[in-house]
Amino acid sequence: MGNYSIRDFVNKTQQDQNENDYFELETDRVLEVNLNGEVWSKMGAMIAYVGSIKFERERMLEHGVSKMFKKALTGEGTQLMKAKGKGRLYLADQGKKITIFDLQNESLCVNGNDLLAFEPSTNWDIRLMRKMAGMMAGGLFNVMLDGKGKVAITTHFEPLTLIVKPGETVYTDPNATVAWSGNLKPEFVTDITFRTLIGRGSNESIQMAFSGEGFVIIQPFEEVYLSSES
Repeated sequence: MGNYSIRDFVNKTQQDQNENDYFELETDRVLEVNLNGEVWSKMGAMIAYVGSIKFERERMLEHGVSKMFKKALTGEGTQLMKAKGKGRLYLADQGKKITIFDLQNESLCVNGNDLLAFEPSTNWDIRLMRKMAGMMAGGLFNVMLDGKGKVAITTHFEPLTLIVKPGETVYTDPNATVAWSGNLKPEFVTDITFRTLIGRGSNESIQMAFSGEGFVIIQPFEEVYLSSES
């Protein structure tokens, strides 16, 4: 915190007019999209824009019948909006830290709630975590992104990447798990002993297990999307 004259504050916090990457970080928690066409983003993520930009809610059959049914099954779904036009678009999500990936024929799975924006050139699909059904209420789906294009994700505070090695399973809390390499297929395990120790109502006994070779991105925060209590 500090004391500023108005001029000093504006000079310190104003957007950088010189940078013009398609996705760029204005701050650690604000994404600027230099738009000349269209971009997909999380519904409600727009905080400001400059220029001629129109916003469209994702239509029911925007991405085909298959994705429509998957979105319906997830309950909360991954609600998207499309921004079209030319200008500077500013996106943010509850003050969370933003990370930009530039996919080069690579694949990344992202927790549906942690996906902020992606280029239309990027392929995507919703993956349901079927084995989680009945075990906990939140975080039942993720989004698989692959091909080429920019992808922006969010985390509470600084993310940590855990390397998954052959023969060495990595276990994570589902509510702290943000993303993982697309080749990994997590399993879900229940620690009965731990559940017995601290009570059946705790989600700590439910873990994601990653095996093979790849990476997992976690955050130092347990984000609960829906209450697991009936």
